Formats: sequence, structure tokens, C-alpha cells
Amino acid sequence: MGNLLLIALAAALVNNVVLSQFLGLCPFIGVSKKTNTAAGMGAAVIFVIMIASAVTYGIYYGILLPFDVEYLVTIVFILVIAALVQLVEMILKKFIKPLYQALGVYLPLITTNCAVLGVAISNIDKKYGFAESMFSALGTSIGFLIAIVILAGIRERSENNNVPNAFKGTPMVLVASGLMAIAFSGFTGLI
Repeated sequence: MGNLLLIALAAALVNNVVLSQFLGLCPFIGVSKKTNTAAGMGAAVIFVIMIASAVTYGIYYGILLPFDVEYLVTIVFILVIAALVQLVEMILKKFIKPLYQALGVYLPLITTNCAVLGVAISNIDKKYGFAESMFSALGTSIGFLIAIVILAGIRERSENNNVPNAFKGTPMVLVASGLMAIAFSGFTGLI
């Protein structure tokens, strides 16, 4: 159990998918304007990454590996992720309409969020068992949630500050993201 917690902690903090691996930057920067929207996106990403990791693990070890067609892994995983994102989109549209509208175009972008595909392929490459894959997926998705909510908080706090024109908008977001990446690099010696 300790090893599983270390995998999750390392994925969330030490090897943060956004701040150290630079995967999933489009929704990270695009949806981080408000903390409630960022938290909603983080929750949707947690759901998609967890389900995608479980399904892709089963598909890889149950179908692709036994039939010796591992070369199809990327195509199959992308199709699975796209179907799962469509499921999340339908659920949000039906049950949580305000979050669905707030996420807007960024919700379908989870399909192309390379963090989801990166976790699924990384778990296979590291030869993780099912439990290890799920804890890695949980840690990675929680790390994404932490990073996007922190950035949204920074953006909300700096919204009314006197910022030079050259730094307004995206440049300020990129500077804040860079500083967050530096801060998260302090977790490197943790595990």
C-alpha cells in the first residue's frame, strides 16, 4: 500500500503532468480564469483519466497484447479517450448545465488533452499492474487539479492589479505558470 501511495504522490507533486511534463497545457491555460470553472475542469479530467486508465489497461492486456497488435495502442487509446469524453460531455450537459456552459469549447478538448493519453501510455510503458496504474492515474489527475486551481486563484487575485501592458493576459499567465513550475520542482527530492 505504501508503494501505491508513493506512486500517487510522485505523480501529483514530483512529476506533475502540467508543471514538469508540460502535458495538458491547453485546458490548463484556457480554463484557469475562474477557480470554480478550473475545479470543474479538474474534476472532469479526474473522471476521464481514471476511467481511461482502467479501460485502456484492460484493452491493452486483454486484447492488444494477446493478439500481438500492440502497435495499435495509440489509435485505440485515442478512440477510447474520445468516447469517454463524449460520455462526460453528455453527463455534464444533462445534470450540471452551468458547468457544461462554463467549460465551453475546452470540454471537448479533453479528447486532445495529451495528459490523458500520456498517463495511459505511461502506465503501459512502466509495466504497472492494475492497482499501480489506477494510483498513477489518480495522482496525475489530482496533480492536474491542484495546478489548474492554483493558477486560477493566481489569475483571479492578479486580475485587479496594476500590471504593465506588456504582461497583461497570456504573458502574465505564462509567467505565473513558470513560477509554479519552479515551485513544484522543489518537490523533486521528496520521493
